[in-house]
Amino acid sequence: MTRTRILLVDDHPVVRAGLRALLSGCPDFEVCAEAPDGAAALRLVRELAPDLVLMDIRLGAGMCGLEATRRIGRLPAPPRVVVLTSYESDAYVVRAVEAGVAGYLLKGSPPDQLFQSLRTVAAGESALSPSVVSRLMNRYRAPKTVLTARETEILELIATGRSNREIGSALFISGTTVKTHLVHVYEKLGVENRTAAARAAVDRGLIAPQH
Repeated sequence: MTRTRILLVDDHPVVRAGLRALLSGCPDFEVCAEAPDGAAALRLVRELAPDLVLMDIRLGAGMCGLEATRRIGRLPAPPRVVVLTSYESDAYVVRAVEAGVAGYLLKGSPPDQLFQSLRTVAAGESALSPSVVSRLMNRYRAPKTVLTARETEILELIATGRSNREIGSALFISGTTVKTHLVHVYEKLGVENRTAAARAAVDRGLIAPQH
C-alpha cells in the first residue's frame, strides 16, 4: 500500500501531537514531519517533498498559514495543502481558496470525516467540511448585503480597534457622521453594536479578517 506522506503545520504542540496520534491509526497515512510555523513548513516541504500539508491558518506571530500556502504553491511540484482550522467564516474560506488550498476542514470534524477528506485531496480532488459548504451555499442563496464604500471603510477601521473619533479623523468626517453611517450599517447587518457589525462583516466576506 502506498502511504500518503503528510506534513503537520500548527503552532500548538498539543494539537500536532493529537493529529499525529490520530493519523498513526490509519495505515494509508504517514506523518513525515511537523512544523510550528510557516517558515519551517516551507523548509520542510523543500527538504521532504510530502504529498499533503495539513495547515492551520493562524500560526502565531510569524507567517500565517495562507501566506505559507501561497509560497508553497510557487514551488516546483508542490504538495497539496489542506487547511485544518477552527475558523469557519466565509471570508477565511474564500481567502484560503484564493491562496490555493485543496481542502478546508474544521478542527471539530469527526476523525472519519477528516480521514476521508484527506484521501479525497490525495486523489486529486477538493474537500470542504459539510458545515462550510452549507455556509457558502446559504451565502450565495441569500440576498447580498450591499454596503457603501464609506460604510465599508468605517467597518474596516472598527475591525482594527479605532474609536468613532479616530475613524472621523482618519476619514476627515465628523463623529456625528460616523455614527449616522453606523446606524445604517447596523440596520443592513441586523446587529446592535460596533463589535457585532465588524464580526458580521467579516463572516459575510464584506471586509477582510484582521490579523
